Amino acid sequence: MKISIITAVFNGAETIEDCMKSVDRQTYHNIEHIIIDGGSEDGTIEVIERYRDKIAKVISETDNGIYDAMNKGLRLATGDIIGILNSDDIYADHAVIADVVKCVEERKVDTCYGDIMYVEREDVNKVIRYWKSDDFYKERLRRGWMPPHPAFFVKRSIYERYGLLNLDFPLAADYELMIRFLYKYDVSTTYIPRVLVKMRMGGTSKPGMYTLGAIRENYRAWKVNGLKYPITHLLKPFSKIVQFVNKGNNL
Repeated sequence: MKISIITAVFNGAETIEDCMKSVDRQTYHNIEHIIIDGGSEDGTIEVIERYRDKIAKVISETDNGIYDAMNKGLRLATGDIIGILNSDDIYADHAVIADVVKCVEERKVDTCYGDIMYVEREDVNKVIRYWKSDDFYKERLRRGWMPPHPAFFVKRSIYERYGLLNLDFPLAADYELMIRFLYKYDVSTTYIPRVLVKMRMGGTSKPGMYTLGAIRENYRAWKVNGLKYPITHLLKPFSKIVQFVNKGNNL
């Protein structure tokens, strides 16, 4: 199987090198790394160029936000399985992609996901928050649970069949995508019970920051898919609290 990894970046010169090394050092080698830059002006492109022979495709141009950049990468991807790794993020170890491929092949599923850790920006070995995903069943989505998007891998054929990220959701396009795939269309999935990704604090995702706009988008994610569970969007913020409280018990 060929794997496409999409990295969206904007002014990420401080972290993009770690991200690229993380992909390049995977033990599984049939990987296509696609980088979508939003027109960085901090030296990001210069860092990328130092690793240009290891990157399959690079685009640098203005975009309409991170989800627009991700969609550009999704359209370019030619792999059988697609993962998204932001420029602040790194894979937890060198065997992540090998484990993802093994999982998809052996369990014959169209998507899979694992756990992530939020770590200090300057010290990726210092854990701030542990996002333990656990096994999937649809009822959990109704209770506000979702898999972490950076640790969510999807067959390209699923994107082709059911669509890309919906740009009408600037704060919650990843959530809407999972509702669409896993709930509305019952796309098969399974849980890999281990940490797949380390996410630096202070990037595009800030745990604990849950705005009224995000709550509204979470509600609309169900509504736009013709699904009526109006309390789910209120439960979702509380589902994150346990990740902070129990982080020490999961390490």
